[in-house]
Amino acid sequence: MNTQTNPSASLIQIVRPALVALLSFTVITGMLYPALITGIAQVIFPSQANGSLIVDETTGVVVGSALIGQEFTSPSYFWGRLSATGPVPYNAAASSGSNYGPLNPALVGADGIVQTRITALQAADAAVGITNPALIPVDLVTASGSGLDPHISPAAAQYQVARIAILRATDTATIQALVDEFTEGRTLALLGDPRVNVLRLNLALDERYPLAEALQ
Repeated sequence: MNTQTNPSASLIQIVRPALVALLSFTVITGMLYPALITGIAQVIFPSQANGSLIVDETTGVVVGSALIGQEFTSPSYFWGRLSATGPVPYNAAASSGSNYGPLNPALVGADGIVQTRITALQAADAAVGITNPALIPVDLVTASGSGLDPHISPAAAQYQVARIAILRATDTATIQALVDEFTEGRTLALLGDPRVNVLRLNLALDERYPLAEALQ
């Protein structure tokens, strides 16, 4: 009786299940599962699945994402948080904080980031003839950990109301009402803090109180 086995046959018996498993899981986890999840997301959460894009209703053009901030430097707009991403602010490909310690002179020194921002805010107010007695909220003079935060606190928005009202030729109560309208509550009423999306707020500002009319 021949008890010898064929090495080639044994190798095939070992390799075949491994190849079948590899191909099966490649198809299931690499194609079917992603396609299923993508399909569900497109049906249930189409906006979030596509990046929470914000579209200008008058032009139909995508102007940004509700999840990524944009830099506003004109005094006629609400300013968001600082951004430490490079080479440009709010660079989604280089999300990061400044990594400065709380006592680093580059952050809190006489010519540091915080003081430079304070000076810019005060200069913007002085340019329209006002002196803001309120304390400047910390989120207006510091960057977020990601450098991409699209929100500011309601206090940070309120700090800028008087300046915006003058430049938009309206009253502070009207601009404050707009801020209140765009103030989002805590997530699930529990997580985080109330916040204002700066891009959405500025788009509404342009829509309701256009600069062209304010300058007439």
